[in-house]
Order: sequence, then C-alpha cells, then structure tokens
Amino acid sequence: MTAGKRIYALDTNVLLHDPTALFHFEEHDVFIPMTVLEELDEKKQGISEVARNGRQVSRFLNELIERHGVHDLRSGLELSNPHGIRLKRGKEVGRLFFQQRTSNNHGKADNQILTAIVDLRDQNPERTVILVSKDINLRIKASIYGMVAEDYENDRALDDFSLLYTGATELPADFWETHPEVTSWNDHGRTFYQLRRRKAEEWFPNQCLYLPGDNEVELRVQQLDDKSATLVLLDDHSHANHHVWGIGARNREQNFALNMLMDPEVDFVTLLGNAGTGKTLLALAAGLAQVLDQQRYREIIMTRATVSVGEDIGFLPGTEEEKMTPWMGALTDNLEVLTNPEDGGSWGRQATNDLLAARIKIRSLNFMRGRTFLNRYLIIDEAQNLTPKQMKTLITRAGPGTKIVCLGNVEQIDTPYLTETTSGLTYAVDRFKSWEHSAHITLRRGERSRLADFAAESL
Repeated sequence: MTAGKRIYALDTNVLLHDPTALFHFEEHDVFIPMTVLEELDEKKQGISEVARNGRQVSRFLNELIERHGVHDLRSGLELSNPHGIRLKRGKEVGRLFFQQRTSNNHGKADNQILTAIVDLRDQNPERTVILVSKDINLRIKASIYGMVAEDYENDRALDDFSLLYTGATELPADFWETHPEVTSWNDHGRTFYQLRRRKAEEWFPNQCLYLPGDNEVELRVQQLDDKSATLVLLDDHSHANHHVWGIGARNREQNFALNMLMDPEVDFVTLLGNAGTGKTLLALAAGLAQVLDQQRYREIIMTRATVSVGEDIGFLPGTEEEKMTPWMGALTDNLEVLTNPEDGGSWGRQATNDLLAARIKIRSLNFMRGRTFLNRYLIIDEAQNLTPKQMKTLITRAGPGTKIVCLGNVEQIDTPYLTETTSGLTYAVDRFKSWEHSAHITLRRGERSRLADFAAESL
C-alpha cells in the first residue's frame, strides 16, 4: 500500500446502502475485511433492495478482478471506473485491498471487523486508517480503540437540512417600489407580471412568492432567465369558488400546494411537512378532481414506503391491495373526509366508496421495477423512508402524461441508516428545484386539530 494515501475500511452497511461506495474515495485506498464479504454473501438472497445491492457489490468486485486478470489479490486491485458510474475527471484512483488473514475472533461480526482494522492499522503505522460505517455504535466502539471513524456522507443531498429549499419566499414590503419597470397583462383569465431580476433574487422555477400585509399578493415564478422573470398570480383556493373536490386551503402554504398539484405543466410535486399539515388530503383531493372531474389522468395510484420497504409482504393474506391495507390507514382516513359532505364540503356529488375504489389503486413498492405508468396520478406517501436510489427507481417509472406527488415528514424517518440529509425525499427536493416542471412546498402549519397542534409543539 502506497504511503501518504489514506486507507478507508468499509463496513457492510455502507456497501449495502450504496454499492458504488467502492469508487467514491478518489485517490485513496479501500480495505474490505473478510467479515464484510461474509455478510454480503448472507444478504444477497431475496428480492429486497438490500439483497439487490449486495449482489451488485459482488458483481463490481468480480468485474474488477476480471478486468485486471488478477489471481493474487495481495497487491490490491485498481479501482478503475466501472461502466455507468460518474467519477471526477483527472483524479488518481486508489486500490482495493482485502483482509489477507482471518483472525481467531469468532464473536460478534462488528468485533471481527474492528479486529481486522486494528491489525491493518498496526501493519501500516505510517498511514491514516479510517473506518467508514453508518452504524453509530460501531463508530463509538472504534473511537474507544483510538481509531478514526466516519459516517458515509457521499450520498448527502446537502450538509445542513436547514438549508433545504422550501419552495416559498416572502417578498420585501417595498418589492413593487424596487421594481418600477413591471409589465403586466391578462391571458385566459390569469394575471402575469414581467420584471427585471435583481442579483439578490435567487429564484427557481415554480417558486411561490408572497407579499403579506394589507396589499397581500401570492405569485409563482413561471419563467426565468439571467435578467428577467415572469410571475403569475396564484388562484385563491381558500375561496369556495376555487375549492378542490370540496377541500379549501386553510393557510398560505396549502394554497401554494393546491396550485402546484392542479397545474398540468408541473409533473413532479414534493410536499414536506409535519403530521397534520394536510399533505395526503391535498394530494388526494387534487387527484380526484383531475381524475373524475377533469379526466386528465386515468386513475390514482397510491403507494408508500413501509417500514420494511421493499421486503416481502407475502405473509399477509389476500391480494396485493389487501396486503397493503394495513399500511394505508392515511388513505382511508382521508377518503372518509372527502366522501363526507359535512366534513368534505358541499360539493354535491355524493361519490360512493365503490366509485373511488375503482379509480384509486393501491400498489406495493415491491413490484414497481420494470413498470411504466401512463397518464396516472401517482402518490408516494412516507417518501422520507426512501433512499435516493429507491426514489430514482420510482420516478423513472413515469410515462407520458403521469404526475408524481411525493409526501413526507423527515422527522419520522424509520429506515435504518437514513437521516434527514440523506433521505431520498430530501435528495429529490434538492435535485429537482431547478427543473421547470417540478415544484416543492414545505407545509408548516398543522390543521388537524388544536389538540394535535399543541401536542406537536409541547411533547
């Protein structure tokens, strides 16, 4: 091993989380303990995402061995770029090393991994050896041994979650005075404004802008270039004339969300917010209005990332929809509101549950691979439990005429090793914010009940 380079020892969970992690340490070397290979072998069975990742790691390793025609791995393997993985150009690549001698420690797998890394450190005293693991307890153990331990951070969408794009910005009180050259016009019942952008106005497509106070106004960024911006006045969905399937906006953010959900030019919408902010209700109301009233989409498909996302649900009785029923309490609760004229508004249609059931399909994430959804309104609930790779798998299922709505609350992440900065929902919000056919709104105010609001603030 070359002196001066760092050695990164990878834990099993890093490779199961991101199989391409092998190739993301630039010019530094990578070390894989024998216990990690054994755990990868144990995890490769099945159809879950973890099993697929385990098999992909094995394929990467086999490809590296075959590419270099090496039979003696003691000198390591060059971590050359495999097909389809983007690496930084001009960077020197490191080498991959495996544990050569197994220890006599037959205890817990974590302890065997630590023993192998301690031996590696003793054999290379002139080099910095770093353990990379997503297991907090293993990193604590490594620190006790005096070793450097880090989390795997290559998949972070951003360093600080507080910097995440919120989708809405308050305008200064003197906004119109500082933009004297404003051109306005009406087209198809909508009011448009074109103005010259200032350098401090870092806007994104479909970002919502609002001016509070006596001259309250709510706008959306429709078009942008380096010098100018075109803004459009938003519909007021709090007014009874603009209710969506009997549901009206109760606050500013809900009005923003309904405008994005009802716009056919917006193909991808992400709604982020705590429990009770109305994410699922708004998404369902907009979906029903566009499927049954406007006939813009053929049907609503609803899925969610269960705690055991991607795992086999065959042990539950019934069909695919019946097996997913225990996870779909939010759907049934909100449908009760939408089909009750007293709670859902006087929309006078008295839609039956049979009618809604015929146009709302419940699907499991297990069977999303290989599918293409045409003219569908796809709702992904609990999206904060998806990894970035799973999020990509779902979004790439969209065919022509399909709209995808992702809902989630990053304070309720249940998937192991995911955090608010590495969640697939956070990843999607950050990557899609500059696309002209996507929109994001962070809902802040709870509308469930005064009891729920007080509990969210006080408990």
